[in-house]
Formats: sequence, structure tokens, C-alpha cells
Amino acid sequence: MSTFIIILIIIVAVLLVLVIMAQNPKGGGLASGFGGSSATQFMGVKKTGDFLESATWVLAILLLTLSLTANVMISSPSDDVNSGSINVENAKDGKKATSSPQAPVGTEEVPTEDGGLAPE
Repeated sequence: MSTFIIILIIIVAVLLVLVIMAQNPKGGGLASGFGGSSATQFMGVKKTGDFLESATWVLAILLLTLSLTANVMISSPSDDVNSGSINVENAKDGKKATSSPQAPVGTEEVPTEDGGLAPE
């Protein structure tokens, strides 16, 4: 089921990009300075713009809904996979965290006269 939702998300995203790229800019830009703004409404092209705008909103809402659905339906990887960390396992079991490991006996370092450390 999750694969189907992901495929739908990809299809809707591609369609959304295509619909957005097909739209004319609303501000006019350079075309309005040269009298090109009146040419976009010739022979009912204004209705095409309304359709593309509605399609953009529908696809955007569908993409948002599918994304939220995928987030709810697809379980996170941490639920299924063991992390392998002893601290995570101890936290799940309710155990107290262990202290840091101690150095083996006989390998302790002792301060020297010059401020450095030397093995004992």
C-alpha cells in the first residue's frame, strides 16, 4: 500500500509541475509593456487560465493530502529495525545507563615532573 501511495505522490508532483509550467504569468512582465497583455484573452484563452489555476489548487491539495497519508501509513524505520546500540536497548528495557568503561589494571597513567603522563 505504501508503494502505491508513493507512486501516486510522484505522479501528482509531476502533473503539478507540468500544470504550473503551462500557466502564463499573472503579472504580465515584459509582455504587458509591449501590448501583449490583451492578446492572452483572445478567443477564450482566459478560460484556459482559470482551468489551469483550478488544476493547480486541486493538485497541490492532493499532493499535501497524499504526503500526510504516507506519513501516517508508512511506519518509521526505527520501529522495525534494531539500532544495535546498547544504550537504546537499555532505555527500552528500563535499565539504568552503564558508566564509562574503565582502563584495564596496570595501564594507568601517572603524572610526571614535566607535566606529561607516563604509564605506571
